[in-house]
Amino acid sequence: MTAEAPADTSDPSLRFLTDRVESVRHSLPLTLELALDLGTAVPLPGSGRTAVTWQLLTTLAAADLTVARVVEPHLDALAILDQAGLPDAADPGAHGTWGVYAAEQPGLVLTATVGTGDAWTLTGTKPWCSLAGHLDRAVVTAHLGDGGRRAFAVDLRSDGVTAEPAGTWISRGLPAVTSAPVRLDGVAATPIGGTDWYLTRDGFAWGGIGVAACWYGGALGIARTLLDAARRRTPDQIALMHLGRVDAALHETRTLLSRAADEVDAGRATGQDGALLAARVRATAFRCAELVLDAAAHGLGPAPLAFDDRHAGRVADLHLYLRQHHAERDDAALGRRVLDLTAAGDPAW
Repeated sequence: MTAEAPADTSDPSLRFLTDRVESVRHSLPLTLELALDLGTAVPLPGSGRTAVTWQLLTTLAAADLTVARVVEPHLDALAILDQAGLPDAADPGAHGTWGVYAAEQPGLVLTATVGTGDAWTLTGTKPWCSLAGHLDRAVVTAHLGDGGRRAFAVDLRSDGVTAEPAGTWISRGLPAVTSAPVRLDGVAATPIGGTDWYLTRDGFAWGGIGVAACWYGGALGIARTLLDAARRRTPDQIALMHLGRVDAALHETRTLLSRAADEVDAGRATGQDGALLAARVRATAFRCAELVLDAAAHGLGPAPLAFDDRHAGRVADLHLYLRQHHAERDDAALGRRVLDLTAAGDPAW
């Protein structure tokens, strides 16, 4: 198995990145500072250097998945604002750290209301708001009176914004990235794009691939532990089998991420083509990560889970992060896309 290069060190934003992660990984404030620094330097998806952006996320995740989980939504929010044509709001130095809150949950509704002079306010509860008590601003989706949804920029420090206590977060994976509902009571909000733009824009698919790059990086970190174990003692046939399967899965995912970046930069990942590409990349990265987790569990046994804090943390972090993929339901959605494409006269295979 060939080890992944830490980063493209010819790019200033990636130089010494792994060392920087080591210096911030135990401190959420320092990790947020890293997110701010990267937001000023990392190219936006679709700008011609998408591969650099996704390699950065992979490098972060391979070093520490918590750091990647903090940085990824900040970069995604800046990309969303840029795609909406809001250059002032997209200035990462102007408004601090950002989150993206677009999840839905039965029984919890956030509603957007427009008042005099096109002034919008948000009222209700938004679930799964990671680090809301620590971030400055967020891109938030809310329901409209006509049944549509729209994205808005919100100042999380505003009066009327109440984050649920972090004590409700009991996860063993990504324990520092607390996620809980946020209540908003008549909070002023700036519209981002039109009705349903957030979900239909090309960048929605690209952001989903960015998350897959994090999954791949998390798998890479665990795979390196498996490889190190094989180096320390002569591997038997079963250990070699695990290495072979892991190498094939990592290579497949790395290759597909690279090709996807090229497709985005070439303008071929738009509309339904982009959505199909993102579904394929996410399914591949998800399958790779689950295979690596399984190989590490079978090949390493209980010892590193019990005595290696770094490895045990990586495993727990990746297990939770992967739940952003909806497993068989997302596979079924991909199958539906393939069938619809074929029915339209353009066979997918």
